[in-house]
Amino acid sequence: MIYLFMAVILTPAITGQNSNQEARKLSLALYAITNLYVDPTDEGKLVEDAIVGMLEKLDPHSNYFDPQETKEMTEPLQGNFDGIGIQFNMLTDTLYIIQVISGGPSEKVGLMAGDRIIMVNDTLISGVNMKTNDIMKRLRGPKGTEVQVKVLRNNQPGLIEFTITRGKIPVYSLDAAYMADETTGYIKLNRFAASTADEFKEALAKLKKQGMKNLILDLQGNGGGYLNIAIDLADEFLGKDKLIVYTEGNKQPREEAKSTAKGNFEEGRLVILIDETSASASEILAGAVQDWDRGVLVGRHTFGKGLVQKPILLPDGSMIRLTVARYHTPTGRSIQKPYENGKQEDYNHDLVDRYNRGELMHADSIYFPDSMKYNTLVTNRVVYGGRGIMPDIFIPVDTSRYTNYHHRLVASGQVNRVTMNYLDQYRNELMQQYPTFAKFNSDFTLPQSLLQELIEKGTENKIEFNEEEYERSKPLITLQLKALLARDMYEMSEYYQIMNDDNESYRKALEIINNEQLYNKELGR
Repeated sequence: MIYLFMAVILTPAITGQNSNQEARKLSLALYAITNLYVDPTDEGKLVEDAIVGMLEKLDPHSNYFDPQETKEMTEPLQGNFDGIGIQFNMLTDTLYIIQVISGGPSEKVGLMAGDRIIMVNDTLISGVNMKTNDIMKRLRGPKGTEVQVKVLRNNQPGLIEFTITRGKIPVYSLDAAYMADETTGYIKLNRFAASTADEFKEALAKLKKQGMKNLILDLQGNGGGYLNIAIDLADEFLGKDKLIVYTEGNKQPREEAKSTAKGNFEEGRLVILIDETSASASEILAGAVQDWDRGVLVGRHTFGKGLVQKPILLPDGSMIRLTVARYHTPTGRSIQKPYENGKQEDYNHDLVDRYNRGELMHADSIYFPDSMKYNTLVTNRVVYGGRGIMPDIFIPVDTSRYTNYHHRLVASGQVNRVTMNYLDQYRNELMQQYPTFAKFNSDFTLPQSLLQELIEKGTENKIEFNEEEYERSKPLITLQLKALLARDMYEMSEYYQIMNDDNESYRKALEIINNEQLYNKELGR
């Protein structure tokens, strides 16, 4: 019986007579409902609803995941999955291949960027409004199994058929690594996954060989991941025996993580970019660097997620992610923003509230009480805790070029669509004319015809042309189109090299990192 199973699961974690009484009470309630209720009941759903109901009363990060959700959630952090090895976009209800992963199953059989997958195992997936998750389920599968796809390739008649043997596909957490100038390297991480430390060390070594002395680490938009990976990365920057983070909870004694002597970038100027969506592991790393006065933080006030979750796997493949402790930076700062009785909706609305209060545009709109004031451990600078990590240099959100017209074009997929259309027609010519990204970046000018096509496609999709908003957004639109072309012709790293030209935090980081006097002043030296 399910109620007996539930009691067995709960009993090991329960101590004391009162707790046992509550467990029996819960089991009896489930027994009564499943055996006496007037209408048929789904016992499994009752158990799930009970778990969800309990967790909702705790905090915003204690959650329940069913077996499928558990699988989908853990894959990106595990660093790989079984599949065919492509990156794609869904445009006009068609799967466009953006990139073919080097050495992956699709590259081995000859799939190319720009191909459109029309059928998978004789099932039509194009033009039938199939959900992206359903398409992915058809393409993914156990390593060694086969999947047949039929592809439409530009300038070739009919469909081309490929049989692909699925393999282990890496999921990279490093979006970009390149030399920003002769002595400054740039690395962007999108998450803290199992493979992140190795990816970072490999990128760091390559950049050093290219002459890197200083580093910009971009954690903008990085929502976190594994705690131990954040510790590993902090260890790269800090000398031996420096406290990186400690965790503590009502049922969890204090545990400390300290740096070792193995860091590969303990010298050299360091700037870390953060914003309002940098969270969790990103905040641990940024907080440790700031507390030890090791580098300068540039950007905006981070998300404020300072709760430690422990995954509790259940026998059916589902999982409870339970908050068991809070983590604190080396100075003792808790970076968790306030929450009240686990009210998820209010908690998630926090970023909108920050925007409405002007916190993303003006640093003086952000309020920290004196009780949240701390001092760094080397130069005694003032920093604040309790609501995320406040950067050393605040960069406001630039809203001047973001218009409603631009937003609707991007949200409708038209920006991606015209990029793919253009590459369909001119990919070979472009690659011959611009065999390297450096030549493309310096010499390519976006044709006016591409901008005109974007306007026309927008109109076709009921996005009314607004000349004033278009002119305001035109520099940004032009930059995005060029960056997307670079991404699809070369690599993701090239996309960021172009887009960073419009990133004020990035430009400020370059200014600081190349001015030793200004850099040291920010660190209180």
